[in-house]
Order: sequence, then structure tokens, then C-alpha cells
Amino acid sequence: MNAPLRRVGIVVMVLFGLLFANLNWIQAYKADEYRTSDYNGRVQVAEYERKRGNIEAGGTAFALSKETDGELKFQRSYPGGARYAHILGYKPVNLAETGIEKFENDFLAGTSDALIANRVKDMFTGDQSGGGNVLLTVSKGAQNTAFEQLRNNRVDAAKGAAIAVDPRTGAVQALVSMPSFDPNPLVSHSTNEATAAYNKLEQDPAGPLKNRALGEVLPPGSTFKIVVAAAALESGVGQQTRIPAGASWTPPTSGTPIRNAHPSICPEDEVTLINAVTESCNTGFAQMGVRLGADKIKEKARQFGFEQEDLTVGHLNEAGHPVAASRTGSMENADGGADPAALAQSSIGQRDVRMTPLQGALIAASVANGGSQMRPYLVRQLLAPDRTTSYYTAKPKELRQPVSGQVANDLRDMMVSVVENGSGTNAQLKGYTVGGKTGTAQSAPDRPDHGWFIGFALDKNGTPVSAVCVMLEQAGPGGSAEAARIAGQIMRAAIADPGGR
Repeated sequence: MNAPLRRVGIVVMVLFGLLFANLNWIQAYKADEYRTSDYNGRVQVAEYERKRGNIEAGGTAFALSKETDGELKFQRSYPGGARYAHILGYKPVNLAETGIEKFENDFLAGTSDALIANRVKDMFTGDQSGGGNVLLTVSKGAQNTAFEQLRNNRVDAAKGAAIAVDPRTGAVQALVSMPSFDPNPLVSHSTNEATAAYNKLEQDPAGPLKNRALGEVLPPGSTFKIVVAAAALESGVGQQTRIPAGASWTPPTSGTPIRNAHPSICPEDEVTLINAVTESCNTGFAQMGVRLGADKIKEKARQFGFEQEDLTVGHLNEAGHPVAASRTGSMENADGGADPAALAQSSIGQRDVRMTPLQGALIAASVANGGSQMRPYLVRQLLAPDRTTSYYTAKPKELRQPVSGQVANDLRDMMVSVVENGSGTNAQLKGYTVGGKTGTAQSAPDRPDHGWFIGFALDKNGTPVSAVCVMLEQAGPGGSAEAARIAGQIMRAAIADPGGR
């Protein structure tokens, strides 16, 4: 009888020991994780005790919190709706936050180390200071124009993106991805309503939650010729140097000829480099790319920002919106040797070349800014809850110098020629010098082409005031001309309403 009791006693003692160890594990090691978990109802209630700070652009709050009568005392609201959705993101109760709401969460929530003095003061006064305020670089005029022009584009493209930056600083003037979405239903205090709204957006085949300006890569078409032209200029080719062209050219090892978009484009055997850019001569750039070689083109693309894995756009000193890496892809054959056919196609922005709209804007900005590419950013300033103290003010930083001042000047002249004499005339602005490059890129044999435009505007003193990229996905004929028109309108608005830089 005693032996069975002893065995039971031992088992009970072991179980108590395991329970004791588990309690200590939870209290000593897991307490902080459980305390701060999004699934902890007390944490959620406590978070909504404090009014979350505003996110503002041009003196207007586009993300703010309003007092409620519910258990969660403040309701997040987005007065700009879909216009600012891909910049601001959203801060839901149970879902994961995104955008500026995510990257500046601690400061907006008032839990940042920078705001500790406010929390200490609250301990003595019994007050509940709100979160800090985030001021953006965005121009309201440029943002509204980009949104409306993309939404009502004249080629009925349902998807696209536009981004404009100040070439001198990198400050983002506008960022729109289309289709967009209204973030307000996602921050409903009803978990069921918020989840249903998110699931509807997530399952939408048009992908409204995608940030196409920063996170999507597509073949850039002839806009990539600016990169190839830069490599050519650095290899001794001048604006007036004559290069091989022609109505058609078949690369060695390939039976597929490369032709120009129209028979009237550079049918002659040779054209100058500036005319090749102005006319967007496919045969000229295909042959020049093969002559330069894959290494030079890839390296020049890398110097402009292709292949960069770690770029973010938000706060200059901290993480922000992640940016997809633009790629040049393979220009060699399966054995790693030279493949003229692949290189020729890549040199006109096809085959495996892929680019984000942001990268396109940075190429144009680098040319406009004398060869200096500034790091793009969205957060201009962080202000205290009472707006009396600034905890951060953006100080522009150079990201890289992809080309020399002389090469930038030559590229600038050629891009201006595109707008004044070539396919980019829709981007012209009275009183400003505008340069740019259109691009028409094949998407798939059974789908319409993408339309691109990258460009910049200079004031009467030659100072760059805006650089932009517009992409219209599967826009079909006229897509690049419409992208140029939209780009001109965005730059016009950015000039009239420069926003916070």
C-alpha cells in the first residue's frame, strides 16, 4: 500500500515542480512579451487611453484621433481617405499597422523615449499627454493632382503609380498608388467589421493594398535608355557622336530583329546620341548596349540605385516604407557567357530589367541635381504633443553620386530635347525647362504595354524644383504620352505648392 502512495506522491511533486517552473518561466522570461502583446486586452485599452498624435501634410492633419464614449477612448480617422492611404498606412485595433503609422508608432503613441519627460510629468499631474505629431514633406497640391490624374487617366489604365521628389533634398512631394483604398473601415473598433474590410481588400484581384510606387517592379522600357546613355557618355561617346541605328537590327546569335516603335524613328544607318535619345531609337541603343557590354551597363545601373536591397522611405534616421530592389537581370547566356540578344533587349529596358517608379524618379532627380542623388524621405519633422518642441528635423543626405556633373549636364540636355522635340512634349510647362524620357514596355504577349515617363523641371535659373516618375500599368497605345502629361501636371502642382521640404 505504501509503495503506490509513494509513487503517487512523487508524481504529484514532479507536477508541482513543473508548474512552479512554468510560472517562473512566464513571470521571469515571458512577462514582457505577454504584457505588450496585441492580444492582451488590457494593453489595447491602455493604448487608447492616450490620444494618438497627428500625421500632417502642409498644415492639415490627414491622420488624427477623435474622442469616443466607448471602452477604447479614441478613434483613429483619416480625413484624406484613399488619397494618402499608401503613405499613412493605418493603425487598427487588432490587425497589424502599416505605413507611417507603423514606422513612427512609438512617437505617435507617446511611448517613444524622446517623450519620456511628458510621461514623467503626467505621473505628478495626473494628466494623460497625447502622442507626438509627425509632419510630412508631401505637397497637398501635388498629392491631390497625382491622385486625381491617375484615377481619371485618359487611357483607362486601372493600375499605376506616381511619385515626385525634390531633387535638391530628396523630400517626397507626392506618392500615389492606384488603385487605392479607404483606410477608415480598417480602424473600426469593431473587430469583425475591420477584419471583413481587410479581407475584402486583400482578396481584391486589383491589389489595392499594394504600394506600386515603392514595392512593385516592372520593365521600364525606354526610360532605361538614360542609364545606357550615361554609360556611353562615360565611355567617350558624346552628344553629337554618331552611333549605328537603322529601321531594324538583329543581334548576333538571335534570329529576332529589334525594330523601332514606328518606321519614321531613326531609319537612317547612323544617328547622333542626342537624336537617339530624343527619338527613342531602339536599334541604336540595342547596338550601343552590345558594344558597351553587360558589365558597364550593370555597373552604371547599380550606381544609379539598381540592386539596392535596404532602401526605405520615411524618417532619414530610422526605418520607413521598404523599397523593392530594381534589377537589371541576366544579360548573359545559360553558361554565363556573352549573349548579345539578351544584352540588346536589356539595353532598351526589356527582357529581365525591372524598376520601381521611385527608382525612375531618382534617375531623373540625379540628372537634374548635377549628378547627386539625394536619399528620399517622407518625415520632415517630429513635434511634441503640445507642438512646442521639435524632436527631429530632417537634414537631407546624399545617397550616391551616380554620374559626374558633366555627364549629368549632357543627360539633362538630351532629356530636355525629348520634351521639346520628341515623345515627351505632353510634359511641357510654361516658364520652366522640363526634361524627361518616355517608355513603352511590353508586359506579356496577350496584354497591353506599360506606359512610363521619368522627368524633371528646372526654374528659370536652372535650379531643379521637382523630379517625377509616372507608371501606367497595361495602358496600351498612348500610355507613355499620357504618363508624360500626368507628370507635367504633378510637377506644376509641386511648384505651386512646394509642401514641407
